[in-house]
Amino acid sequence: MQDTFAADNALETGLPFEQLNSLAVLESWRKEINRPIYHTHKWWATRLGSVFRAIVLAGLSEPETDVWTEFYRKHAFRDRIVLDPFMGSGTTVGEALKLGCRAVGVDINPVACFQVRKALGGCGETALREAYRRLEAAVAPRIRALYRSTYKGEEAEILYVFWVKVVSCPSCAGRTRLFDKWIFSSDAYPRLKPESRAVCPACGEINSVLYTDTDAACPSCSARYNPQDGPATRQRFKCEGCGDQHRIIDVVRASGRVPDHEMYAIMLLLPDGSKVYKRPDESDRQLMQRARELFDRSEVPYPRDEIASGHNTDQARGYNYRHWHQMFNERQLYSLGLLLSAILQEPDRNARECLLLLFSGMLEFNNMFCSFKGEGTGAVRHLFSHHILKPERAPLEANPWGTKKSSGSFSTLFDRRLLAAKRYCDSPFELRATPGKKRKSEKVHGLSEPLRPIMAKDFAEVSSAAADALLVTGDARALPIPDNSVDLIVTDPPYFDNVHYSELADFFYCWLKLGLLDDPAFQAESSRSPSEVQGQDVEDFGNLLGEVFRDCARVLKQGGTMAFTFHHARDEAWVALSRALEGAGFAVMATHPIKAEMSGAVPKTQAKEPITLDLVVVCRHFGCRPAQPPPPPADVIRRYNASGVRLTKGDVRVILMGGFLRSREPVARLAKEIDELFAGQSVR
Repeated sequence: MQDTFAADNALETGLPFEQLNSLAVLESWRKEINRPIYHTHKWWATRLGSVFRAIVLAGLSEPETDVWTEFYRKHAFRDRIVLDPFMGSGTTVGEALKLGCRAVGVDINPVACFQVRKALGGCGETALREAYRRLEAAVAPRIRALYRSTYKGEEAEILYVFWVKVVSCPSCAGRTRLFDKWIFSSDAYPRLKPESRAVCPACGEINSVLYTDTDAACPSCSARYNPQDGPATRQRFKCEGCGDQHRIIDVVRASGRVPDHEMYAIMLLLPDGSKVYKRPDESDRQLMQRARELFDRSEVPYPRDEIASGHNTDQARGYNYRHWHQMFNERQLYSLGLLLSAILQEPDRNARECLLLLFSGMLEFNNMFCSFKGEGTGAVRHLFSHHILKPERAPLEANPWGTKKSSGSFSTLFDRRLLAAKRYCDSPFELRATPGKKRKSEKVHGLSEPLRPIMAKDFAEVSSAAADALLVTGDARALPIPDNSVDLIVTDPPYFDNVHYSELADFFYCWLKLGLLDDPAFQAESSRSPSEVQGQDVEDFGNLLGEVFRDCARVLKQGGTMAFTFHHARDEAWVALSRALEGAGFAVMATHPIKAEMSGAVPKTQAKEPITLDLVVVCRHFGCRPAQPPPPPADVIRRYNASGVRLTKGDVRVILMGGFLRSREPVARLAKEIDELFAGQSVR
């Protein structure tokens, strides 16, 4: 292979990370609005579309190209084929198609492939609206009837039902509610709006208190209590009867069943649009009992599949959840079963599958693992906010069909997710920062043709330009692509030891396969596969990733580029990555630190050294050499600081790991340099 010191494309010479970082921050605040095609359905670690647009654009442009100027110009790289072997939510595929490329996306998980196919293809808005109207007429009244109540004699719709887990005390057999404090509802910005709601521990009445109150008197029964207290503290509870303390998990496991739940509050939407709280009365309990009886007598579809043991599922199994349907109460199962059954009766297959995707997506907001975020924001904290199946001690039941003020319901997500994605396909846009206005942006249209890709049956149709995109559910270690046939590979490999995508995706898979009986990808018991690049063993991760990279090296044209994003807090992950690249025959040409995802995500806020940067790793086959030496890490940090970005120690580590990938010097030598560079900047 020819030795070269010349840069092959603009991706090797650099990315305008100052401008891109600012743009990425703007996109990350409302990703589902700014890039809706990648957020019609839950997928994990979805990367930012603006960043991947820049990566694909730079990877296909001449070395001297001003990428930032070209970012806001229309392009038509029709003669280029872009591959993503870890497609996920389809960011690479979508951005490549917007730049006029042909694209191939591969993912081993069928849930990922299904959502990309429906988000980019499926049917248009008119057909979807017609199908939605048929569905609404068929099923909405029956679901709404189960979410009705009264307030002071006035009929009202139920927005949310508040539940709490209940355990039996081993000492006295008394029942204890696992509240961590008696306040259960506050505003998202309590300092501005301090009024909160608390449940009286003595009589159960709903009281109005301030979020800082430490003493309150119940107007109903005159009992005094501290709203900040509760029977549950961390991993233990104090019995409400005898006062003895016990470990929660020990008591739950000893019971051998899923904990009971008690309904303690309801939020209603009154006809005038106002929201009120009430304590459940006898009619509310009777309605719940009626839902249980309807479910017991019905034959609505719902999954009976087992929750298999795994890194991200054992938390739920520890609370005796053994089957996916146990994560829902009977009213939810009956309502969801009615909805799914009606969707499956839709005669238009494309519309039916789009509605099925929407149904699957709304499941994460309608189960008994959700919780209440507070008022003044999207009220439902969804199932995967912690990237594990975490049993909630005080779960929230939402109205699944929804109201005008619902969060995470089928009716609201139809417009905010599904139709938003279709509108984006019809008229794609990029964001541009508005000068002088913090966190403000404008939409720039006309930079891409409408996204209406012709889907290929095989690679030959993409290669001949008879089709625009090929989406494959399969093993990326054996790509269905001939040798030397792809111009650019852009991807984001899995995060090896934390989020096990298939374990979590099974939550959706078990429902989706009920509606995709003729799809070969949905015939297995689980979406898990022994071939997926996932797991806690770093050696296995490196070996599997290396096998994928080897097949990428096979299909990549000589002189072509493979670029991917990566970050990790553990040194051994970087070592495994380096070995995988070397074993596959790839040399690292350049590395560029760039904004990864919203820094306020729960897993990041809980990390000791949070990482907000991805490292864009740019590779070519062995025999190619970098065109220029990389900038010193201190210069990169100074550029970030000059743009107003304060890096964490984890970010500095990511930057320095780029040097490790290029030079393969011992990782241990980096520790002192990380401390010195971190100390040399102004950090949060």
